[in-house]
Amino acid sequence: MNPAFIIPPLFACLVLSAWSIGTYNRFIKYINRIEEALNGIDVALKRRANLIPSLIKVIKGYAAHEDKIFSEKTQQLGMVSDPARLNEEQKITRDLGGLLALAEAYPDLKASANFLELQNSLNNIEKDIQQARNRYNSYISRYNTLVDSFPATIIAGWFHFDKKPYLSIELATQREMPDVSFSGKEKK
Repeated sequence: MNPAFIIPPLFACLVLSAWSIGTYNRFIKYINRIEEALNGIDVALKRRANLIPSLIKVIKGYAAHEDKIFSEKTQQLGMVSDPARLNEEQKITRDLGGLLALAEAYPDLKASANFLELQNSLNNIEKDIQQARNRYNSYISRYNTLVDSFPATIIAGWFHFDKKPYLSIELATQREMPDVSFSGKEKK
């Protein structure tokens, strides 16, 4: 057999194998980065959960007559130990936003150094959560693009690399902008 006939198919097999291995490794790289970003979100959420009891204690000192509300919030906000807790985190965020809104009713509390320090810490943690979420969603976007791209979709199908959903986490310190209409008519 002539080696001139063997070399082109052998070269094609080597190129195809190198491409397949490289594409597979890109999928693995994105999966690892997605997990790393998710761990970053988890760390920030745990920091927030650790801050919440201190925030509640400071607010509770200024609002002793609303003890029932605070004890309910403390019970709800204390359930943050399960890593698969996105729905619970959304509820905690809403409750924490309500707690901060309640704190607005106490001017002395808003001027308190302890409260301001805790609120600044919460703002910083919420920024960390947002940055980690953005990093996670960026890797998800790259991964999903690779899953959908031809010819990488062939490798995705062989190794069951499926598209992953984006992550949306509300922030307790984020306030919605009110609807403003310049036409003189209110929006419904």
